[in-house]
Amino acid sequence: MSALASLVRAYDRLLEREEAPPFGYSLEKIGFLIPLEVDGRPAGMPIDLRHGNGKKKDARLMQVPASFKRPGVTPKAFFLWDNTAYTLGISAADGKDGAPRLAAFRERHHRDLAGTNDPGLNALLRFIEAWRPEDFDRLGWPEEMKDQNVVFSLESDRRNDIRVHDRPAARALWARLCAANEKAEAACLVTGERGPIARLHPAIKGVWGAQTAGASIVSFNLDAFESYGHEQGENAPVSEAAAFAYTTALNRFLEKDGGHRVQIGDASTVFWADASQAEASEAEGLFAALLGADLVDESAEAKKVGAILDGMRQGKPVASFIPTLPPDVRFYVLALAPNAARLSMRFYIESDFGALAERYLEHLERMRIFPPAREEAPGVWRLLIETAPQRKSENIPPQLAGDWLRAILLGAPYPLTLLSTILMRLRSDHDVNALRVGILKSVLIRNFDLAEEAKVALDPENDNPGYLLGRLFATYEYAQTQALGGNVNATIRDQYYGTASATPRSVFPLLQRKATHHLSKLRKEKPGLAVNLDRKIGEICELASPESLFVPTLNAQRQALFAIGYYHQRNDFYRSKDAAAAPQE
Repeated sequence: MSALASLVRAYDRLLEREEAPPFGYSLEKIGFLIPLEVDGRPAGMPIDLRHGNGKKKDARLMQVPASFKRPGVTPKAFFLWDNTAYTLGISAADGKDGAPRLAAFRERHHRDLAGTNDPGLNALLRFIEAWRPEDFDRLGWPEEMKDQNVVFSLESDRRNDIRVHDRPAARALWARLCAANEKAEAACLVTGERGPIARLHPAIKGVWGAQTAGASIVSFNLDAFESYGHEQGENAPVSEAAAFAYTTALNRFLEKDGGHRVQIGDASTVFWADASQAEASEAEGLFAALLGADLVDESAEAKKVGAILDGMRQGKPVASFIPTLPPDVRFYVLALAPNAARLSMRFYIESDFGALAERYLEHLERMRIFPPAREEAPGVWRLLIETAPQRKSENIPPQLAGDWLRAILLGAPYPLTLLSTILMRLRSDHDVNALRVGILKSVLIRNFDLAEEAKVALDPENDNPGYLLGRLFATYEYAQTQALGGNVNATIRDQYYGTASATPRSVFPLLQRKATHHLSKLRKEKPGLAVNLDRKIGEICELASPESLFVPTLNAQRQALFAIGYYHQRNDFYRSKDAAAAPQE
């Protein structure tokens, strides 16, 4: 099933649960309501519908006649509602002339409301005819109203929370107007049904980095994209109903607090389940917890994910931990990224929820390292931070984020840029932590089948040159810190990690001379420790000959093993003797 077809099915379920507007309507953010008398005069001050405190209040979501994209320079007004630039000819933008927009709003409603006998529609028409932009200041209406979306209501209907567009006559008129539009008919590419084709698809809003007014997945804005004399949407025929359905569902999933999205790099990633409301909420909540989204109770969901991880290590299937969730629930993941005026689909995945969850948990298992990071199951966003310079989210490589998540969910090899990016960060800031080492370990296992070389805990028998050199480097550093105590401004890790991990032959002779000096000092002050470190260096060097150990260069895989060996050995020195034993492989 295509992404658009699955979104149409999702819309049908949202409509059944009354979580989405019917065809011809859309959920819009409405800031103010203007009450009207029957003769069209304002019945007092506009009513602020926003909620929250301070200057940044949130507008109220309201079901109104559907909005549409307004390309070009010719103003086009919405029906029975719009922002103040259209409804009142008033805007907060300096130098922005609202007269053409107000004229477009008047012209549309003069045309569409002609001959109506409904008191509410007539009141709006009289208000439009009598209103002048200078009336805004004369009546003392609030400045914060400017550029907000506005609806209208008869004063007698306002107490019952009925707006002009809610009146039966307005709904019947809007249905006739929608049906009257003469549009070409064709077989819809999404549903297969024949019907009027959408010339322009509704705007998709909420994608990070895209235009605030909304963008499109399907659009044709140049002659070069058109074929066989077709114009606009006729080149990829999607019915009006299907275009409305998929964009409505997608806008619902893209809502910030809707529980269906997480930001992965530059990709706004939405997910949903094809199931009953209870089953869908269970699957979506667990998936959000796996990704580390800020949509869930972190403590509760972390325990749930941890329990599933422990069960997987015991060989139990994921489904056994979610008895209320059928294992064959279909689950969908769609990642959208901004691309000029359009949106690009970074990836689209459709699979059984159990399979997706199992692949993600297998990824976490591949990342397992000892000693572990503080997070039992770090989310994708937390891992991506480790790839960014200065650990700033805006520095996360954009393409890497989407490619990595796609590989995790499909069980495919990881992008090799992940390996090179982490190695670059280690050479740059020398912070060899559990998350970075876990990422390197997972790439070695998944892409290069090096599970024997990249184990969870310290492996005293591993004779890979990269791993041995990492262990040796950690031993030299430990000898330095023990010999010099708190007087070390910069350890050999701060000075030589990048060179030692890439071109060991050029720097290890120098490190050996430094280590000899440090061990000599320890023999006077801590003879027992000096003996132990001498023995440790001998054990490491005995696993390989000098020619095979001190090679001129290390490739990317061996540089990753260098980091793993360094991490294992360094933490082994500081591990308490009575601490719990390292986990079994």
